Amino acid sequence: MPSRMQAILRHAAAGTPDTRDRLVDAARAASILVVTVWHWTLSVTHRTDGGVLAMPNPIDAVPGGWLATWVLQVMPVFFLVGGYANLAAWESTRATGGSGAAFVADRLRRLMVPTALWAVLWLAAELVAALLPGPHRWVWEWFPGFLVPLWFLGVYALLVAAVPVTARAHQRFAGPVLAGLAAAIAVGTVADRMVGPTWAGWVTMGLVWLFCHQLGYAWRTSRLGAAPLRRKLAVVAAGLAALVVLTTVGGFPRSMVATVGDPESNMFPTTAAIAALAVFQLGLLALLAPAADRWLRRPIPWRAVVALNVVAITVFLWHMTALLAVVLAVEALGGTLLTEPTAEWWAQRWLWLLAPAAVLAALIAAVGRVELAARRGRQAASREPAGRVGPFIRRAESRRPEEESR
Repeated sequence: MPSRMQAILRHAAAGTPDTRDRLVDAARAASILVVTVWHWTLSVTHRTDGGVLAMPNPIDAVPGGWLATWVLQVMPVFFLVGGYANLAAWESTRATGGSGAAFVADRLRRLMVPTALWAVLWLAAELVAALLPGPHRWVWEWFPGFLVPLWFLGVYALLVAAVPVTARAHQRFAGPVLAGLAAAIAVGTVADRMVGPTWAGWVTMGLVWLFCHQLGYAWRTSRLGAAPLRRKLAVVAAGLAALVVLTTVGGFPRSMVATVGDPESNMFPTTAAIAALAVFQLGLLALLAPAADRWLRRPIPWRAVVALNVVAITVFLWHMTALLAVVLAVEALGGTLLTEPTAEWWAQRWLWLLAPAAVLAALIAAVGRVELAARRGRQAASREPAGRVGPFIRRAESRRPEEESR
């Protein structure tokens, strides 16, 4: 990392207000990191007979491997953190007289600008490839996993757009809103599994992610991290009990990720099991809060969290591109993509961690500043060159503690 960037990160980390809940930032960084490492190292990436790159995971081949997904399926954490941070930013916007439209525009800009750059660069590359002599297959035809990040970001963008409504609803009727969403998910689940209308599953999917986002609101306003131990254990127990019931009596898959041989997945369309998982994981985060806060006040781990968070969307968008670059390089060098999680496959995991990480680091160096610029806001962007991220971070960290730069 360039010394100038290191200095900027040290300044940002040192300027963090004491009142900031550092676990929220760490949870978001961890969720992005787990998704990235999972796709790189715990996907049996190989070519099918039709030349398509498939990415099944080895959970079915690992005895009890499904249990690990109750912790490592971290997309609920991403939405929990999103709810927490969006409510914090909404409260700050309202306190300073900002409008709902300005809030939504600012939050969506942070999300959509790096996404637009990713889409434009990939589309340009595909158009160039299509114009070259010979047959052409669009990347989404032979590598569908390439588009994995998009549906999560699309759902999250819709939730951000709804914050002016959902935040007000939470501030007035926090408990009833969560209870109502839980009841609606239950009704949708019954309709989908017993009556069978296809639309019920997709409506339930939207309700599940809205529930996770609202649960993030509750995380902030209830200050669950500082709550008594018995309350935290109650949250863990409630989520765990719901998971056990849904994956036994309810018949949902035990794995929280799609697995080979299982015709159903809890993730797409998202099921009630993911809502229960969100409650369970929120309880685990609350249990970790005191120890995590002490650890995150150390300069090195906190600086790492800051570094990852300022390019979190860039990492999420480009990590599959990094994987693809390594796959194509291995094939070009005559290597073989293994189709089963054999001992040889497990022995290669170090390569599929380090090689994509090196490619991703280069991609972040090339395009990461776009996400930094998007975080500064229009007025700041009009006053400063895109590369000057230091003033942005200083301004962000000097704001009221309630105003999140997350």
